[in-house]
Amino acid sequence: MNTNLETWHSIILNHDKAKLSEILADDVVFYSPVVHTPQKGKKIVFMYLSAAFVVLCNDTFKYVREVVNETDTFLEFEVEIDGILVNGIDMISWNSEGKITSFKVMLRPLKAVNLVHQKMGELLLKYQQNK
Repeated sequence: MNTNLETWHSIILNHDKAKLSEILADDVVFYSPVVHTPQKGKKIVFMYLSAAFVVLCNDTFKYVREVVNETDTFLEFEVEIDGILVNGIDMISWNSEGKITSFKVMLRPLKAVNLVHQKMGELLLKYQQNK
């Protein structure tokens, strides 16, 4: 198994935010399924991915397909939230130092996109209010 992929699986399994912060490149870019502009920089990407851990990583979360090479990882996932099956893909790009440079999330169906949008929006608002 690819070392980057092993690290990512460990972070997901353990909800390891400290390790997540370590593997994000300073200039990392996050592409959200609901925010039109790319989110740039380690601080904001960390905030989005931390919120995604809370919203998506329940006990039904599982990766069902992996496509991996040295610099790119595509991970298809499924999770049930409030009775809705969410199907998505995490598209992760890595630099030569094993740091994430790009993270894109795609979701389906529309009902799932709307649900995740609502839950992520609520959580991100709380994060910003607690600054």
